Amino acid sequence: MKTSSLGDVVHHCPAVSDAARAFPGAEIDWVVEEAFAAVPAMHARVRRVITVALRRWRRSLARPAAWAEFAAFRRTLAAERYDAVVDSQGLLKSVLICKLASGTLHGLDRASARDRLAPCFYDHAHTVPWNLHAVERNRMLTARALGYEFSGAADYGLDAPRRPDVPSPYAVFLTMTSRNEKLWPEERWSELGRALGVRVVLPWGEAAEQARARRIAASLAAAEVPQRMALDALGGLFLGASRVVGVDTGLTHLAAALGARTLGIYCGTDPGRYGLLARNASNVGGEGRPPALEEVLKALR
Repeated sequence: MKTSSLGDVVHHCPAVSDAARAFPGAEIDWVVEEAFAAVPAMHARVRRVITVALRRWRRSLARPAAWAEFAAFRRTLAAERYDAVVDSQGLLKSVLICKLASGTLHGLDRASARDRLAPCFYDHAHTVPWNLHAVERNRMLTARALGYEFSGAADYGLDAPRRPDVPSPYAVFLTMTSRNEKLWPEERWSELGRALGVRVVLPWGEAAEQARARRIAASLAAAEVPQRMALDALGGLFLGASRVVGVDTGLTHLAAALGARTLGIYCGTDPGRYGLLARNASNVGGEGRPPALEEVLKALR
């Protein structure tokens, strides 16, 4: 169980890979918010992706259709008897979803969870140190819940088809994020694009992000702001890029998880806990310390 956000969903993929290696015959289902369903669908060892729509249902409480969808979701979870149900989100909303499933429920204990109420509902609560990277916290929780040892580098187990329709070489800039303190200044993006000297593709998700991408693209000799793209299409875009550069946002973590050459620019969060953790990925900057252009170029080299 890892419902949202996108970065959280990506961070749980290595735990699924670990569990699949520990139990080769295991059948693994994943409950996820509908907007992020494409991520577990890219994992070869996920048998079934079960979507939940809490965000949309909350806006439609007066509509019978929303209640009908929730009833169908509840029947889907109740129809299967699971050996274990693991809630790696550690929130009251996620544990209440987990309680709809039939099986022994595992989660974080009160010393480890963000929500102090959630551990009250688990059959087994496990201690996981806070100082670990988010990926390693998920791996440790799942290993302790299912009773196996894990080791080695994180294996996200994700794959996406490449996009053959974008002329190569090109770089992808992921300039958008949910919090302003995570943003890197627009002028730095423009300077970086000019320094790289390759075509730049700037995806977006919301209107304000599209406007930012267009402003940056207008300052570059060769840049493209595509139509809004689905997650699986974005995954293919990342895999075809010579490099992906992004701030601390779920899409940057997805690019790194897929194996694209990725650099994370950190301005408002700690890369030690939330940085990119993948073979072809690296991080620059830090919490309250946006990197200078020279730092980014050095990291890319």
